Amino acid sequence: MRVLMVTNMYPHHEDASFGTFVFEQVRALRGLGVEVDVLFINGRRTQLNYFGGYPRLWRQLAHVRYDLIHAHYVFSGLVARAQCRLPLVLSLHAPGQMETYQGWLCKRLAPHVDAVIVTSPDHKQRLGYALAQIIPCGVDFDLFRPMDRAKARKRVGWSQEGKVLAWIGDPRVEKRVDLAYATGKALQSRRDDVRLEVVSKVPHDQIPDYMNAADALLLTSDHEGSPVVIKEAMACNLPIISTDVGDVAQVIEGVEGCYLSSQDPQEMALQVSKALDLGRRSNGREAVAHLSTRGEAERIASLYEAVLAKRKEAR
Repeated sequence: MRVLMVTNMYPHHEDASFGTFVFEQVRALRGLGVEVDVLFINGRRTQLNYFGGYPRLWRQLAHVRYDLIHAHYVFSGLVARAQCRLPLVLSLHAPGQMETYQGWLCKRLAPHVDAVIVTSPDHKQRLGYALAQIIPCGVDFDLFRPMDRAKARKRVGWSQEGKVLAWIGDPRVEKRVDLAYATGKALQSRRDDVRLEVVSKVPHDQIPDYMNAADALLLTSDHEGSPVVIKEAMACNLPIISTDVGDVAQVIEGVEGCYLSSQDPQEMALQVSKALDLGRRSNGREAVAHLSTRGEAERIASLYEAVLAKRKEAR
């Protein structure tokens, strides 16, 4: 099977951390024997690149014979839908967009593709499309694993002294890095043994070092689908303090050292202190053992097969 992946998020020379979950999905699919080519449309640089995506798509399809197209995010889906010959699978990743004009586009596009993938039950409900398949992004357990903290701190250049609360991600507006800084300030009024480290624009293969160098992870987002950073932290047995977004509550349920919080910096600081006072790592890795990138890829490949079989039957 040969698939063209059309995406507006993918690691590139300007940002090696951008869209790493799509990169991991592609790598896992290739590991199953699926031939995957990637058409990356850099809409972040300029939205005019989406218009350029149409001739790029047609040129690619003229030179390579594909069985299926898989698009990530609605704008990439609109580009991919410019052709009707090949079946189209659409992955949506940002449930918060359902309340914006992009959500309106998602809801209009969903019935006109062959299959829709969302990341969580909440996301499916917000989309309002009963046929959407829930397939959360997985974790590379070979890359994300517990390591010695002192050695990890040496690799990332952090002091061995004190405790570290890490915020890891792309500081987009909805990620609320401002709330992370406010929480760090609130922590300083409670204790002097912890500092906040904001980690961004770091290549994905270096993130495990930062997670193992930290004592807890902070997620402050306004909305998420199924945040991969939470599952990656769990795979490293890193305690977590997070807002109640996406499927985080289900993922961390029953895991020691992991807590939900409102977006009040004082409450977040309190929950961080609780996690740090445990004085040990979490048992998160065993809780997310079923969420591997290979398992994710297997479910997506099965969906591809079902879509192709349905197309063949219709013909």
